[in-house]
Amino acid sequence: MSITSSVSACMPPLSLYVHVPWCVRKCPYCDFNSHGVGRSAELPEASYLEALIADLEVDLSFAAEREVTSIFIGGGTPSLMSASFYERLLRAIASRLPLAADIEITLEANPGTLERGRFAGYRAAGINRLSLGVQSFQDAQLSALGRIHGGDDAVAAVEEARQAGFDNLNLDLMHGLPQQTPDLALADLEQALSLSPEHLSWYQLTLEPNTEFHRFPPDLPAEELLWDIQDLGHQRLEAAGLERYEISAYARPGRGSRHNFNYWRFGDYLGIGAGAHGKLSVAGPEGLEIQRRWKSRRPEDYLRRLNDPRGFVAGRAVIDEHELPLEFAMNALRLVGGVPMSTWQAHTGRDPQQLLGRLVEAREKGLLVEDANWLRASPQGLLFLNEVLALIDDEQASEG
Repeated sequence: MSITSSVSACMPPLSLYVHVPWCVRKCPYCDFNSHGVGRSAELPEASYLEALIADLEVDLSFAAEREVTSIFIGGGTPSLMSASFYERLLRAIASRLPLAADIEITLEANPGTLERGRFAGYRAAGINRLSLGVQSFQDAQLSALGRIHGGDDAVAAVEEARQAGFDNLNLDLMHGLPQQTPDLALADLEQALSLSPEHLSWYQLTLEPNTEFHRFPPDLPAEELLWDIQDLGHQRLEAAGLERYEISAYARPGRGSRHNFNYWRFGDYLGIGAGAHGKLSVAGPEGLEIQRRWKSRRPEDYLRRLNDPRGFVAGRAVIDEHELPLEFAMNALRLVGGVPMSTWQAHTGRDPQQLLGRLVEAREKGLLVEDANWLRASPQGLLFLNEVLALIDDEQASEG
C-alpha cells in the first residue's frame, strides 16, 4: 500500500529551527550537539551568519512560498551570539521566506551573567519569546549539573527579561536531580511559580547515551521518590493555573509553544545550522513523501561547507510508509489533548478503524481515552506511553 495516494495534498504548517552549537561548557547530562568553548572564546559570528544564510538558500526549494509560523533558535547556548547577529539573521530570513504576521520567535538563553545584558537587544531584534535554561534554583544542584550560573542569576535573568519587554517567557526546570527529595523539587517549583512564567518545561533528568552522566551515573532518587515528585509537582502546577498540554510542558491559557505544537502535530520544519535536523513533506510523482534531513554536525565542518553550500546536508532519508504510524504517534500522543483521528489517516494513510482495533488492549488497560474520533492518551497512558507505542510498532511489524 502506498501512503502517497491517501495523504492529503495540503502541506502541513511550516516552522524553522536554527541551531547555534557553542556553549561555555558542555553539561554532563547534555546529549545535544553542543561544543564547549570557554568563557573568553571569540565566536565566528560573521562566518556563521553567512553559513546559516547559505544553508537556508539551499533549503528554500522545500519552503515553496509556504508561510513560516514559528522560528526556534536553540543550541548550545544561542545567547552567546550578539543581538546584532540575530537582527541580521532575522532580516535575512524575512527577505527569503514569508513569515506569519503573528510569528513566534523563540531564543534559548543561559541565565548566567555572561549573556544577560543582551536581552533588550534580542527583543529589539525581533525575538518575542525567551526560553531560559534554569534547570534548578539551588546552587548545590546547579553545581552537580555542571551549570555555570547560580540560583540568584536565574532570578535576575527573569527580571531583566521582563524589563527588556519579554511577555512570553519559558523556564526550563529539571526534576529527579542527584539526591533530590520531593521537598527540594517542590521548592524549585515554588521559586519558578513566584516568577510568573507564561510557560514551564518541567522534565525529569534522564541519563542519555554519549553523555558524562551516562558514563559516570550520579546518585539519582529512587523510583518511588521520582513518582512522588512527579505527582506532587503536577498537582502544584495545575493548582497554580498552569495547564499541562504535553507530557513535560505546562502553560497559561494561550501560551503553549507554537513551535513545539508543530513538532508534536507532525508539522514540517526546516533546520539550518551545525547538526540541525529538518522534517519536510515533499511532493513526488505519486503524492507526498516525508523526508528527514540533517546538517553537518561539527561547527568547523559546517563552516567549511561555505565553499560548497550543498554540502551542508550531511544526510537525508525518506520515512518508510511502514514507519509513519509510529513516527506520527510518538509525537501526537505526547499531547495531553491528543489529536483528531482524522489526522492519523491524513499523515499515515492508514484506516483509523485498523488502529482502533489494534489498540483495544491499551483501552482496556486505561491507557487511552475511549473516543473513536480522537487519539488521546489517558493520564495513566502518558505515564506509560512506551507501552502504547509498542502496540502501534507491533502493528507495523505484523504488516511488514
